[in-house]
Amino acid sequence: MTDRKVRVRFAPSPTGPLHMGGVRTALFNYLFAKKHGGDFLLRIEDTDQNRFVPGAEEYIIESLNWCGLHFDEGPGVGGKYGPYRQSERKPLYKQYADQLLESGWAYYAFDTPEELEKLRLEAEQKGEVFSYGIQTRGTLCNSLTLSKEEVLTRLKSGEHFVVRFRMPENTNVIENDIIRGEVTFNTSVLDDKVIYKWDGMPTYHLANVVDDHLMEITHVIRGEEWLSSMPLHVLLYRALGWENTRPRFAHLPLILKPVGKGKLSKRDGDKMGFPVFPLKWIDPETGETFHGYREDGYFPEAFINLMALLGWNPGTEQEFFSLKELVPVFSLERVVKSGSRFDPEKAKWFNRHYFQQKTEQELAELFKPILQEKGVSVSETKLLKVVTEVKERCQFVSELWDQSSYFFVIPESYDAKTIEKRWLAETPGQLTEICGVFETVENWEQSTIKEAFSNFMNSKGWNFGAVMNPFRLCLVGGNVGPDLFKICEILGKEETISRINAAIEKIAK
Repeated sequence: MTDRKVRVRFAPSPTGPLHMGGVRTALFNYLFAKKHGGDFLLRIEDTDQNRFVPGAEEYIIESLNWCGLHFDEGPGVGGKYGPYRQSERKPLYKQYADQLLESGWAYYAFDTPEELEKLRLEAEQKGEVFSYGIQTRGTLCNSLTLSKEEVLTRLKSGEHFVVRFRMPENTNVIENDIIRGEVTFNTSVLDDKVIYKWDGMPTYHLANVVDDHLMEITHVIRGEEWLSSMPLHVLLYRALGWENTRPRFAHLPLILKPVGKGKLSKRDGDKMGFPVFPLKWIDPETGETFHGYREDGYFPEAFINLMALLGWNPGTEQEFFSLKELVPVFSLERVVKSGSRFDPEKAKWFNRHYFQQKTEQELAELFKPILQEKGVSVSETKLLKVVTEVKERCQFVSELWDQSSYFFVIPESYDAKTIEKRWLAETPGQLTEICGVFETVENWEQSTIKEAFSNFMNSKGWNFGAVMNPFRLCLVGGNVGPDLFKICEILGKEETISRINAAIEKIAK
């Protein structure tokens, strides 16, 4: 490959929601392009119209935008190498299929699906696997075994056909993968893949190679599952005369399930209660809903940081990286070959870090929609005070309500265990007297409330623990929350006294 401007592409199929493995592939492409001053393209590979799912393309684009992975060229953005949907490029591919047929690198195959299925079943019964390729193509219904006249007759009559790539016999295809090093495949174990169909649509293999060539892609960075396709793609470049300008390959390791063996799947997320998709997805056919990282309260920066460290490491102890910080340190040479195990707890840990990095003002703004949903109206001053007090206890915005609801809503019930253990016969009288003391406190702040309370308790000789636990119970409904006198300050004098009196009355009943 000659020195050219780096151009990479993320090329998903719109067959459903974008898996987090797909996001990582997009991320590594993005980082590689930006590090080398190159272009990051999005190409929608929708040649298989039978598997097309409505809304999937929009979901892919929205997911990338949420992650901050903005593409330089693609659907809706444009670029001089468009169109960027393969279905819109359909007329391009026939000439290349014809070129391969004329040069002998491809052939017409007329075998029906029923005939091929019969051959597969017969092979299965013998404990073998049927493969359409070097060993079998000479006995099947194709342009290698039929006369030219018969082939022309079949084509003119409109008979269904596919075009298959003709694998050369006993040839080693050697490729230096950027991540895996030298990889060798022998063609004797490879089948003759379908590259073009009767309906005028190419399969993934031909469309992928043609588009990468025409879009001047310099590096193909994709998942490990495509490694077995690499020899066919290398040979397609050779057959089309593009070997000197073809891209270099880098195959990323699998993301493994948290427990057990194998690739992380949607089922693992369902079973263990974590998302495997960046955004919520509603299946248009079944109506089934799948969790998304965004809707589950993860910040995009936490999600991207997590994705970056699945299979790549910076060679240092640093674990927290913004997208901007990742660009200069990223390299494909530091991507590992072996699979990387996903840890859902690590995902929460990353989110906690980015949650704590946000200012109280930022978190208050994120909290407001939740409060509105709950029908809570609150002053900006009180909201900021509440967020400041409970922030340390949270790792998601949704937890702000769990940790602070008592600041906005009077407790409707009180923790039974605390009542049983801490609510003594003398408790109501003690709390009533404390309310009387609080009525006299003029400067209602944490320090003055605490001072008035402590002086009164000392003067009475009462046990602090015996009083403070039921006191807290009255205000928050349980044995939770930050400093008790800070709670009093934020609630205000009237609300504090009102809650104590209400609790005395309710618990007495």
